[in-house]
Amino acid sequence: MNSRERVLKAVAHEEPDRVPIDLGGSIVTGIMAGALVRLRRHLGLTETARIYDAFQMLGEVALDLVERFDIDVLPVEPEAITFAHLRRRDYKPWRLFDGTPVQVPGAFDVTLSPEGDWLLHEDGDPAGPVVARMPKDGYYFDKLSVTGWDYDYQPPSIESLRQSAWRRLTQEDLRDLQEHARVLRQTTDKALVMTNWGDAVLGPPSAGSVAEWLIVLVSEPAYVQELMDLAAERALENLKLYQEAIGTDIDIISVDGSDYGSQDREMFSPALFERYHEPYYKTICDWIHTQTPWKISKHCCGSIPRLIESMIRAGIDILNPVQTSAVGMDARTLKDTFGDRITFWGGGVDTQNVFSFGTPDDVRRDVEERLRIFGPGGGFVWAAIHNIQYTVPPENIVAALDAIRDYGQYPLVTDHLRRTSSS
Repeated sequence: MNSRERVLKAVAHEEPDRVPIDLGGSIVTGIMAGALVRLRRHLGLTETARIYDAFQMLGEVALDLVERFDIDVLPVEPEAITFAHLRRRDYKPWRLFDGTPVQVPGAFDVTLSPEGDWLLHEDGDPAGPVVARMPKDGYYFDKLSVTGWDYDYQPPSIESLRQSAWRRLTQEDLRDLQEHARVLRQTTDKALVMTNWGDAVLGPPSAGSVAEWLIVLVSEPAYVQELMDLAAERALENLKLYQEAIGTDIDIISVDGSDYGSQDREMFSPALFERYHEPYYKTICDWIHTQTPWKISKHCCGSIPRLIESMIRAGIDILNPVQTSAVGMDARTLKDTFGDRITFWGGGVDTQNVFSFGTPDDVRRDVEERLRIFGPGGGFVWAAIHNIQYTVPPENIVAALDAIRDYGQYPLVTDHLRRTSSS
């Protein structure tokens, strides 16, 4: 069974030969560059990595690692993801705050704040406004348009958005995705995931920063509905372009990366999600399911147990990252409640606690438990909960991936079989 067959069988809630593995298949199942360089060094491979998403400082998982760990998924993503000027080309050497050597896109450059923070400027122009900041000795950039808050914020008018290129897919991005998907389909047997980040994202819209949008979501219902309707129109236009250009050269489409959960609850009322977001997702999911063979993935961090039923009704096939350390996201409960109706793509190891701070033996035990919980009956693709963080030791990463080889073969050794064989 090849990788593509393995993933698609699991997503169809059937048991393949083993649990599929995703590491680096998207910017939410990847690995931070510092951790990647240490992993490569640990394995005796070349000790550098390309940054392919500067926002999260993620490293590109090269094919030598894909082969080493039998990874089943490869990404089809825009050449520029979070910052439009940072296309993945003309790479040059760079060093992270701790001296780790990496390669960054040629347009990547920063200025320093008086405190030593890295500042990214609009279009890479040091005279332009600052659009993102990474605190000195930090790991991520904070995107100021997401984290800011203007007390007098007014969202853009619907008419101004309608007359603009808001959420329209560019021909350059479409050509890049088309060619990337074509080459990967012809040269590999991997499952291909196309993700939609940036201006042409397919998921529900927002306006302003996170804080500003949450206020608009509650205070301006008529505006929110009009915004959802316009975004759905643009999403369907983009989907038609994707379908015409890419066709069957991808297997899974990840519609957006919006997070609706915090550590202990949803970020807004589930009733609001049902009112605005569920119909929106249903519109685009219905089109995808009727017009393409693609499976639909949705990324959503945090505590969201009261939103999953709505996502299923809307037609979402796959949920990522399955943050089992959040309140109400117990792995066993999720599998028992939703596991026959949605695929869990993630939840494969406790990223917040065990993966970063445990021993390799702790990691192996945690991965084995996740396989036994999520794996039976299919509906599970192993990935860490979101990206592998900067400080995760390479020994722990190897322990996790080797544990899938040791414990992830079907038929899985479940709790019941373990008790029976030991009695």
